Amino acid sequence: MGFSVSDKLLGTFAPIVIYWVYSGIYALLGSFENYRLHSKIEEDDKNLVSKQTVVKGVLLQQTIQAVVGMLLFTVKGNDSEDAADQKPSLIVLARQFVTAMLVLDTWQYFMHRYMHQNKFLYKHIHSQHHRLVVPYAFGALYNHPLEGLILDTIGGAVSFLLSGMSLRASIFFFSFATVKTVDDHCGLLLPGNLFHIFFRNNTAYHDVHHQLYGSKYNFSQPFFVMWDRILGTYMPYSLDKRAGGGFEARPLKDYKDA
Repeated sequence: MGFSVSDKLLGTFAPIVIYWVYSGIYALLGSFENYRLHSKIEEDDKNLVSKQTVVKGVLLQQTIQAVVGMLLFTVKGNDSEDAADQKPSLIVLARQFVTAMLVLDTWQYFMHRYMHQNKFLYKHIHSQHHRLVVPYAFGALYNHPLEGLILDTIGGAVSFLLSGMSLRASIFFFSFATVKTVDDHCGLLLPGNLFHIFFRNNTAYHDVHHQLYGSKYNFSQPFFVMWDRILGTYMPYSLDKRAGGGFEARPLKDYKDA
């Protein structure tokens, strides 16, 4: 009798495992100063929280995420055998993926922006994520537990349900979204990175948002920049070489002075 893992378990835990594996790779590459958006010294000096605290915070969010995910997938009732029987076409899968991406982007843009505009929510909840002035990969999901629940967990559930994708398809979608989120916080501009080639919303784009001058801009995450462009919160920037090696994302002068 062969060993098998249910789609419910894979959908719940695969993104968590992938998060730590992918962010771990970036942690090993962190010494590549010529590709960093901030120096290692800046990462240590500017961030307002220890890496030990970040790891604990991420593990707490992932625990909540796993509990909600198991409940959602149990209620949805699609296990691997049901998903295998459906066998949707590639066109249907592509439509479901794009729909889920647009729904997740829409949910996160408006929730994220509101947490910046509401002073109480920013001070007591969202400011926790911005303690990472210099983002790094395994800090991507370092949030207040309530923010993690609302933005990421519930946002993911809504995108899953509205897209109509099967439980099996969701394994790939949530794993992809996890990799994209980690990449957006990695702080490295490595040559050949496909996320930087195909997405305007990338590491440098989100790094601008983490700086003081960009805190009212670039709310979009994790895929597209459409809501920033439509609603006037898009901050264009240039990528310039730093004197000590690496790159710096610099906003255009008129935006920085605004």
